[in-house]
Amino acid sequence: MRIVLRICSWAVIVACACATLAFADKRPITEKDFLKFKWVADPQISSDGLKVAFVLIEVNEQEDRYDSSLWLVEASSATFPRRLTAGPRDSGPRWSPDGRTLAFQRAGEDDVAQTYLMPMSGGEGRRLTDLPKGTSAVTWSPDGKSVAFTSTTSQEDLDAKMRGGSPPKKSDVRIITRPDFRVDGGGWIDPSRPSHLWIASVDDGDAPVEAEQLTFGRFNEKATFWSRDGKGIYVVSNRLEDPEFHPPVAALYFVPLSGEPMQKKTDIGGMMANPACSPDGKSVAFTGFVPTGPSKMFYQPDLFVTEGGKVRNLTTEYDYDIGAEWMASDQHPPKGDISQPVVWSSDGKSLIVDATQHGRTWFVRVDVASGSVEPLEKGDHDIVSYSATPTGDRIACVLSDTLRVGDLFLFEPASGRFKQLTCFNDELFSHLEVAPPEEFWFNCFDRQRINGWVFKPAGFLATKKYPMILEIHGGPSIAYGHTMYHELLVLAARGYVVLFVNPRGSSSYGQAFADLIQYKYPGDDYSDLMAAVDEQLKRGFVDEKRLGVTGGSGGGILTNWTVTQTSRFAAAVSQRSVADMIGFWFTASGGIEDFLTPVWFRKFPFQDPEEYLSRSPVRFATNISTPMMFIEGDEDYVAPPGAGGEAMFRALKAQRKTAVMIRFPGEGHDLSRSGKPSHRVERLQHILNWFDKYLQGADIKLYDPQ
Repeated sequence: MRIVLRICSWAVIVACACATLAFADKRPITEKDFLKFKWVADPQISSDGLKVAFVLIEVNEQEDRYDSSLWLVEASSATFPRRLTAGPRDSGPRWSPDGRTLAFQRAGEDDVAQTYLMPMSGGEGRRLTDLPKGTSAVTWSPDGKSVAFTSTTSQEDLDAKMRGGSPPKKSDVRIITRPDFRVDGGGWIDPSRPSHLWIASVDDGDAPVEAEQLTFGRFNEKATFWSRDGKGIYVVSNRLEDPEFHPPVAALYFVPLSGEPMQKKTDIGGMMANPACSPDGKSVAFTGFVPTGPSKMFYQPDLFVTEGGKVRNLTTEYDYDIGAEWMASDQHPPKGDISQPVVWSSDGKSLIVDATQHGRTWFVRVDVASGSVEPLEKGDHDIVSYSATPTGDRIACVLSDTLRVGDLFLFEPASGRFKQLTCFNDELFSHLEVAPPEEFWFNCFDRQRINGWVFKPAGFLATKKYPMILEIHGGPSIAYGHTMYHELLVLAARGYVVLFVNPRGSSSYGQAFADLIQYKYPGDDYSDLMAAVDEQLKRGFVDEKRLGVTGGSGGGILTNWTVTQTSRFAAAVSQRSVADMIGFWFTASGGIEDFLTPVWFRKFPFQDPEEYLSRSPVRFATNISTPMMFIEGDEDYVAPPGAGGEAMFRALKAQRKTAVMIRFPGEGHDLSRSGKPSHRVERLQHILNWFDKYLQGADIKLYDPQ
C-alpha cells in the first residue's frame, strides 16, 4: 500500500523552515547537535479526533537535564502547535471523555508527580491529587467523573502527612530477602512500597481531593483501564509469590468499585500488556506471549483476545513482533510515556496494532474472527508511540526514520495515509548534510539471510578507500532499522563508512531466527557480523587496514568477543558491556528471571562454570591485539562494570596492552539513551577520538598513560 506523507501546513512550513528547502550552508552533523533536538512523546488524540495533546522534550543545557511541557495541535486544520504548559516537568496528558479537560502529571523538584486538571476553555491547570509519592498517568472513567491511577504511597506516608511531618526515620541498613533487589535507573527496590490502584473524584473545587486506595497487599498493579459500564477497573498484575523463578508472567484482574474482592479475569501463563476492552465490553484484547518448552532468550509477542472466558492467540501464523518497541535507537524520547495500545474498530470485528518486520514498524489490522493480518502501510519508518480515537478511525503517532528524530503524525487507517502535524527538528536538519543508509541482504555460512545497512560519508567517492566502523546492536533480541540513530550519523559525518547489521538472534525476523542463538551467544552471530564486513570489503571502497568495531550492552558483549576472535580490527570501543559471564550472573539486576530460570545458559554457573567461561570474552583476553576503549556507567546494574569493561580493562593492562576506560558518574545502563545531556555528548566525543586516533592517525594524546 502506498504511503502519502503529507508535510505540515503552509504556516508550519514557514515557521519550521521544513527540510524541503535547500540551504547553501549545509554542514556535517556533530555530536553537539543532539543538544538542539526536540522530542515528541506520548501523543494523545481527543475522542472526536480533532485535537492532539503531546509532550515536547527539550535539552536544558544550563541545568544539564531534559525539560518537558505539554503542547496541543489541531489534527485537521492548518494551525501551528501551541504550548499548553510552561513545564519543566509536565507529562502524561489524558483527555476527558468529553474533550473539555486534560489531565496531566506535574513533578516538582523532588520528581514526585501529582495529577493536574486543565480546562480546555482556558485557564491554568489545578492540582487534583496530593499523595506523598505522587501518581502515574491517569485513566478517565467513562462518565468523566473520576480518574484512576497507580501510586506507591503507603499508609505510613498518609499518617505522616496527617501529622504534618515525615514518616519516622528508619535505619538505613537494608534487609534483603528476595533475589530481585535492585533495578537499573531506580536503585534499591523497596518491597514495602508496591504500586497500587487508586481513584480520585473530579470536582470543580480548587483544593486537591482525597484519593481512595482500591487495592492492597504486597503485589504491584499496573496498566489500568475502566470497564465500559464504569463499574470497575482492570489491572495487570504478577501475583506469584516467587516471580523471579519464572519467565515473565502477568494476569488480568478486575477491581469492582462496589468493594467486592479483586477478580482474576485472564491468565495465559505468560506476559500480557496493552489490554483494551472491546466496544461491547465483552472481550479484552492484549499483546503478550506464552512461554512454552525450555526458557528462551526471546519470546515473540502476539495479539490475544478473550472470548467467553477463553483466550485465543490471533497472530499465531504471523511470524513477526506485535505491539512492542524492539527498534534499536539512541533517539527515542528520553522522557515521556511510550504507549502502543491495542485499538478496537467501532464494530469490534478487527484490531489495529503496531508490528515490527525487518527493521520497520508498521500499523497492521488483525481480523478478530480469522486472525488474518493486513498491513495498513509499509513505510521505512519506526512508529514509536501512538493513541487512537474510541472508534479507531484516527490515530495520532510519533513517527521516526533514519533522518527524523520523531514527529507527530495523524494516521487514517481507512486510507493508509499519514499527515504530518509537527516538524520541530526540520529547521536544524535543513542545515545538516545527512543522507539515508543503503540497505542490503546477504547469505551467511549456513544460507541464513542477513539484513544490514550502510551509512556512507558525505561526498562519498566509490574510487576512494574509507575507514569503516562496524556497529553492533544490543539486546541481543532487538533490531536496527529505519529509525533515528544519532551516533551512526555522527560517525558517517566524521568520514567513516558505518556498517550496522541484524545478525541471527535479532528480533523482527521471526521466532526461529531469534532462536538461532539460544545457548550460543556470543557465537554464530559473530560469524554473521564478519560476513557483513566481508560483503562491504568486496565493494572496494573500504580500507581493510582501518576497521573499527563498537557496540553497547549486548553489542558490547559482541565487541569484546570479536576482538578475541580476530585481529582484523584496528580499534574497538566496548560500551556498557559484559566480559565475565560468571561475574555477570552473580551481580546483574533487571530481568532477574533470565538468571534464575536459565535462559542464556543451560545451568547455573556454580553447576557448570565451564559453559559460562567458554562464552566469556575475558577468558580469551590473551588473544586481543586491538586497542580498546571501555565506556561504563558507574551505576549500571544491568551490565555491572565489574563484570564488563573493568574486567577487560584489567586483563589488558596486566598484559601491558593498549586500553583505556571512561567512567560516567551517576549513569546507569541507559547512558546513551537518557543519560545527562552533557554525558551523552562527551560519550560520543570519546568514541570519535578513539577511532580518529587509531583509524585516521589523529594526534590525540588524551588517552596516553599518565
